[in-house]
Amino acid sequence: MEQTLVMIKPNGLTLKLVGEVISRFEKARLSLVKMELKSLSLQQASEFYQEHKGRDFYEPLIKFMTSGPIVALVVQGENAIAAVRAIAGATNPKDALPGTVRYDFAPNTRENILHASDSTKSAEREISFHFGKI
Repeated sequence: MEQTLVMIKPNGLTLKLVGEVISRFEKARLSLVKMELKSLSLQQASEFYQEHKGRDFYEPLIKFMTSGPIVALVVQGENAIAAVRAIAGATNPKDALPGTVRYDFAPNTRENILHASDSTKSAEREISFHFGKI
């Protein structure tokens, strides 16, 4: 079984979408392995998004991700990474398919409701970042 990390971003909590997002994963026969409501410090957000440092969206992203609590999830299932990314939709909501989380709820690319790991390597690093070895 494959595992992946999902972070429901601060606006996902503000818009009260946590249950909706989790429901979509469960309807796709994915399982929750771990879940934690937490706030990211500037240092944690900077470390998590270090690969984007120097890009024009980096500083606004860090500010957004530290603006309120997030929900970190470990989601598991057959082809979980691809399944979660399909449910999430394209990073830019304008490119997302109808019925995806980002198409349905995201106002823009930066505030696109959730983060989803894009590969096995990223999932391992990101799960470890939030939950340690599981």
